[in-house]
Amino acid sequence: MSNRSGVAKQIAVNRIFRSVAAVPVLAFALAGCKPENKFQPPPPAEISVGIPVKQEVAPFEVLTGNTVAFATVDLVARVEGFLTSQNYIDGSEAKKDQQLFGIEQTMYKAKVKEAEAQLDGAKATLAQAEAEFTRQEILLRQNVSAQNTYDTAKAKRDNARANVENAEGNLTIAQTNLGYTTVQAPFDGIVSKHLISVGELVGASTATKLATIVQLDPMYVTFNMSEQDVLQIRHNLKERRLDIEELSKVPVEIGLMNEEGFPHKGFLNYVSPELDATTGTILVRALFNNPTRALIPGFFVRVKVPKGLGATASLLVPNRVIAEDQAGKYLLTVSKDNVVTQTRITTGQLLPNGLRVISTGLKPDDQVVLNLNGAAIPGAKVVPKLTTIPVTTDGAPAAPK
Repeated sequence: MSNRSGVAKQIAVNRIFRSVAAVPVLAFALAGCKPENKFQPPPPAEISVGIPVKQEVAPFEVLTGNTVAFATVDLVARVEGFLTSQNYIDGSEAKKDQQLFGIEQTMYKAKVKEAEAQLDGAKATLAQAEAEFTRQEILLRQNVSAQNTYDTAKAKRDNARANVENAEGNLTIAQTNLGYTTVQAPFDGIVSKHLISVGELVGASTATKLATIVQLDPMYVTFNMSEQDVLQIRHNLKERRLDIEELSKVPVEIGLMNEEGFPHKGFLNYVSPELDATTGTILVRALFNNPTRALIPGFFVRVKVPKGLGATASLLVPNRVIAEDQAGKYLLTVSKDNVVTQTRITTGQLLPNGLRVISTGLKPDDQVVLNLNGAAIPGAKVVPKLTTIPVTTDGAPAAPK
């Protein structure tokens, strides 16, 4: 019995050994059946690209200026008297020749009547003297009158003429003073608050300031330009065979600080003949129509002044897609092989709509990357999606969709 049990144990051990030995062989066989584990790169990224905008661009400079009233006049009392009326509302607009203030007229009307009476008397005396002179002239030719009698008549006639002229002058003065009792608007404009109340005495010793009127249409804008820029404008006028008096041929545009672009159009009106030695600049003035009174004296404005003779064909891209490193400015472009390339450029004028002139480095048919979100890496393969660079007239270009 013991021999049998020993044999059975040996057979069981052999079976276990064979099973364990077969495990790595089976694992090796199974491993050989799996496919090879290779790295699969992600597909090329899809990015938006655009062709540069082709546009005629005139070089210009943007400066800061101030609005200045076309005319500002103090309304004063030019004759003495009590103020009898205020004929406008403070801060309202007045039309030319509209009455704004009244001064008592009683005395001045009386002066006019007195001057008229004196003139009538002088004319009557002249008529009598003219008749006497004519009579003495005839008698002298007939040798009936003496020479001294004729001379006396002539002197009286001449004196009477002088008295008439003097009376006419006095009447003119009296009428003028009467006219000064009505203070009128010299032009269309906005009248300030009154400085003197009705009932107060004005013009007693000096001219009394009553208010101020400001003409807002048209409107001046003054700014300072460098000597070089002014010389360039003069050169441009000469090239166009224009005189310096023809500054109105040079367009100027302005925009308020809360406005997009330069919606107000005007022209140069004046260039100072002197250079400010302290700043090295020259005062320049432009003129703008202001029918809506959008411009008020004292505003700060952005001034767009042309620098060249005319527009030139240029390539433009959104300013936001231009990048810069230590080597300079560049654009990301996509080659014909759909590979992202770093293209070195030089830039020019920034337009109000957010487009920047590319002076060198860019070709008209280059595909410029418009999405700088990290998907376009120099040397990487991409799938370009061509889109039109959207251009607006009053702001920055919209982001491509």
